[in-house]
Amino acid sequence: MKKNIFFGILVIFCAFLSCRTDEDELQRIDQILNIYMKNKAGRDLFHNKKDLTYFTYSFNDVNGVADLAPVNSTLRATADSTLFIEYIAGAKRVGVDSLDPNNKIYRSDITVSLIKRLNNTILDTIEEDLRIEYRMTPSVFEVSKVYYNDTLRFTKQEGAPNVVTIVK
Repeated sequence: MKKNIFFGILVIFCAFLSCRTDEDELQRIDQILNIYMKNKAGRDLFHNKKDLTYFTYSFNDVNGVADLAPVNSTLRATADSTLFIEYIAGAKRVGVDSLDPNNKIYRSDITVSLIKRLNNTILDTIEEDLRIEYRMTPSVFEVSKVYYNDTLRFTKQEGAPNVVTIVK
């Protein structure tokens, strides 16, 4: 009996796959955003170096269901130990333009809290604005533009990674 059920599910699955045509497109998802913060000399501001200030951070969803709506992200490192924020998803996306069903625009608004530290002492907390715009077509859902404090910092280039460098 179990073999018959398994065989039946397998036949239905194969029939479903064979019904696809070459015209069916899969939508490519490109929403990973890497954010680097450096000073004017190019030093990584997330890296804790002896006797130098550095930042820790948090993200809060401006459009979240509550005043405090933390957004997940991860602090990652490159091969040369440069730290950056990897943001994948988590903030609510608000529709901006949906007149054309084949080219929709969404955006997420995030408050970035930067906590300036020297060793373990907090020196200052700075709140800044991050706006991520997304473009959705039948073939792609991607980060299209990134604004930091209302200044355009990134525009998507086909095939290029979504990397933003903020100089403070």
